[in-house]
Amino acid sequence: MSGEELGIAPEPVRTQSRDWALRIIAIGVVLTICYVAELVLVVILVATLVAFILAPIVDFLGRFRAPRGLSSLIAVFILLGLMYGISYASYNEAANFVQVFPKYSERIRATASSIRERAESLNPLRPATEDKNVIKVQPSSPVTELVTRGFSSFSQAAFALTFIPFLIYFMLSWQQHARSATVMLFPMEHRHTAYVTLGLISRMIRSFMVGNLLIGLLMAAVSVSVFGALHLPFFLLVGVMSGFLSLVPYLGIVLALLPPLMVGLGQLESSDLAALSIAVIALHFFAMNVLYPKFLGNRMQLNPLAVTMALLFWGWLWGGMGLVLAIPITAAMKIIFEHIDSLKPWATWLGE
Repeated sequence: MSGEELGIAPEPVRTQSRDWALRIIAIGVVLTICYVAELVLVVILVATLVAFILAPIVDFLGRFRAPRGLSSLIAVFILLGLMYGISYASYNEAANFVQVFPKYSERIRATASSIRERAESLNPLRPATEDKNVIKVQPSSPVTELVTRGFSSFSQAAFALTFIPFLIYFMLSWQQHARSATVMLFPMEHRHTAYVTLGLISRMIRSFMVGNLLIGLLMAAVSVSVFGALHLPFFLLVGVMSGFLSLVPYLGIVLALLPPLMVGLGQLESSDLAALSIAVIALHFFAMNVLYPKFLGNRMQLNPLAVTMALLFWGWLWGGMGLVLAIPITAAMKIIFEHIDSLKPWATWLGE
């Protein structure tokens, strides 16, 4: 007796299985492209984020009927001028920090070695005798690999960075054309949805970048003031690093503490180190609970679990740059999922 006579409909089940197989293959292809084309994708995404920061300058100049190409060129030159000014102003302090950094690293390594030896002494499974002729090789720290991993080599990174100003200029000057051309890639019945989705992603990224920039500048200024009052060595450079590292969601409180504690170890009294730690922690909580809702509102609308998993995944895939790009990528994915019926449950899972 056939399946139709028995009332069995195996074809939908087979079709559903095929759809899931195709989705898994598609996800695997996308992840492979992200891994292999890391350098290209990171450069494009960084240029996109910077272009959203400079877009208000282009819009402001456009009010005076300046050509968009000229406005974009002025915005790029302003960016390059600011970068040159910051580099010139901080060159001496950065150079001095690089010279004395081996001393700090040796001190930190000695402290970490002492803590590890104490921990090993408490291990009941530790061998009673050790062969002194055996050379121990300590693997690199996973945290170090996560933060320092990124571009495969300095030459590739330098070559890729030269493309960023040009990408920013073309993204600004051809913004409307690029958006219209992207919408035209979709079928007629989906073009309105694509147009709305691109607009929401643009507003989200602009709000995210401008808000983070303002909050980072404020936190950097406060950190520099506090570190200077505590007479922390290289307080200007360390304060800026700590202020902006504190913006990393959920991990920022740890990342913001590392630079001042690394520099202050052995240079400041224990009471000053405690005051420094309290100041960094208080500043981080103030930024996350007061400044973020004020400047960004609920534009991200991502739950803490989704944010933590995004940081873990993109940090593993792209290293330090993955930590920077994880939040805007995940927020953009959530906006896309919200406008695709079959993916709306995933948008709900990512949301608050």
